[in-house]
Amino acid sequence: MSRIWIALGAVFGLVSVAMAAVASHGLAPDRAALATTGASIGAWHALALIGAGLLAERRRGRMVHVAAALFAAGTLLFCGGVFVRALTEHSIGLVTPVGGTVLMVGWGVFGVAALLAPQR
Repeated sequence: MSRIWIALGAVFGLVSVAMAAVASHGLAPDRAALATTGASIGAWHALALIGAGLLAERRRGRMVHVAAALFAAGTLLFCGGVFVRALTEHSIGLVTPVGGTVLMVGWGVFGVAALLAPQR
C-alpha cells in the first residue's frame, strides 16, 4: 500500500507541474492565479503523500495510511475543483472547500500519527 501513496504523489507532482506550465503560458491572469494556487497546493501535497508513503513503509502505522488517503482525496477534490474553475470558469460547487477540509483533517491525522508512533 505504501507504494501506491508514493506513486500517487508522483502523479500529483506531475499534474501540478503541468498545470503550472498551463498557467504560465496559456491562461488569462485571473485564471492563471487560480491554476497556480491549485498547482502549489497539489505540489505540496504530492510531497506529503510521498512522505506518508515512506513513513508508512517504515512504521506500518494504520493512521499514516489514513492520513495518506485523506491527502489523496483532499488533493483530488481541492485541486480538481480549482483546476476546473481555472480552465472553464465554472464552479463545481462545494467540491473545492470539501477538499480543503479533507486536507486539513489529513494533516491533523498525520500529526496524531506522529505523536502516537512508538519510539525506536
